[in-house]
Amino acid sequence: MSGDARKTAAGLSYLTGFGNEHSSEAVPGALPEGRNSPQRAPLGLYAEQLSGTAFTEPRSHNRRSWLYRIRPSAAHPAFTRADNGTIRTAPFTETVPDPNRLRWNPLPEPPAGTDFLAGLWTLGGNGDATQRTGMAVHLYHANASMERVFSDADGELLIVPERGGLLLHTEFGRLAVEPAQVALIPRGVRFRAELLDESARGYVCENYGAPFQLPDLGPIGANGLANARDFQAPVAAYEDVTGPVEVVNKFCGNLWTATYGHSPLDVVAWHGNHVPYVYDLRRFNVIGTISYDHPDPSIFTVLTSPSDTPGLAGVDFVVFAPRWLVGEDTFRPPYFHRNVMSEYMGLIEGAYDAKAEGFVPGGGSLHNMMSAHGPDRETFDRASAAELKPQKVDDGLAFMFETRWPVTLTPHAAGADHLQRRYDDVWRGLERHFRG
Repeated sequence: MSGDARKTAAGLSYLTGFGNEHSSEAVPGALPEGRNSPQRAPLGLYAEQLSGTAFTEPRSHNRRSWLYRIRPSAAHPAFTRADNGTIRTAPFTETVPDPNRLRWNPLPEPPAGTDFLAGLWTLGGNGDATQRTGMAVHLYHANASMERVFSDADGELLIVPERGGLLLHTEFGRLAVEPAQVALIPRGVRFRAELLDESARGYVCENYGAPFQLPDLGPIGANGLANARDFQAPVAAYEDVTGPVEVVNKFCGNLWTATYGHSPLDVVAWHGNHVPYVYDLRRFNVIGTISYDHPDPSIFTVLTSPSDTPGLAGVDFVVFAPRWLVGEDTFRPPYFHRNVMSEYMGLIEGAYDAKAEGFVPGGGSLHNMMSAHGPDRETFDRASAAELKPQKVDDGLAFMFETRWPVTLTPHAAGADHLQRRYDDVWRGLERHFRG
């Protein structure tokens, strides 16, 4: 942590809009005009394209950016294998998928000097990173800023801070992300994470599949949920640094390292739509009932990674933001449920309205496909007897990574000391009320 980092974060400006064709230059004249790859790029820079999708994918789905940098990315020594630490990648084959309801307390305190990368702890996931399908759930707990630079060739990283802010130095510029915000680092983009506080803790969804996009709104219409204008991309900022810099690359599940003679965060100008961004979850426009019943949680989807089946996501990112509950003759907390999708839920702050105890910020629960779940006994009893007057739910901020396939645990998640061994007890005591 440093006061300089906080000062830098407070002074950042951004480009706004989701999926836009942004452009930015840190030095006037660095962006070429009228072409992407002139014979001689301005200011002696190198022109380089970064493709997040195949060249021939439809224009509406295509993600690419042109970077104008001090040295091309190709100028680096060979990578060698590095220790993976507690990072694991799909396919997850060390354990079998578990049908039980599972819940964890927050990660324990890390050893001194643990940066964001060393603090990543994989809970589990699905699919196959080499086939660009599926996802992984990670948590992180760090107490030191990164000196090294990291990139992930396997997928994009959706970072969900729960405690402590991060200043993300990326090839495209700098982003500050705090609890109640999320940041997205696209596949292959290099970055390092500097702490804004003494420590940082949170969650990461690694999406191996199609890049996250805003969900279609269907009969909701043209407005609602996450507004495109609220997503913020960085303005160009570069490092012209020589000297040894460790660069770590995650490739097909393993970490590889190389020592560069310069910083790879040396992009002076760029344009395109394959860019990092930050989004404030408090700006989510919640849609809900104004008559009766509890709508399906799909109305809380912030971002979705579509699959080859319409409406069936590789992974959805869902947020349970502050909202009014006004349904008449309605059990207002989330209903009892079995789902063909698998749900990992985390808590950023406060309490979750379906779990009165045990589900705490920094912790999480996993309900794999068709695992029966719902409100605990205390919540059920309270909600069944509550006076149904308009009620503001604003004492918590929870989220969910919902995915089409079961989440298979890593061995260290299945055997973790902070796994709650008696989670099933929250449904004990749900009494028989049948009067037939």
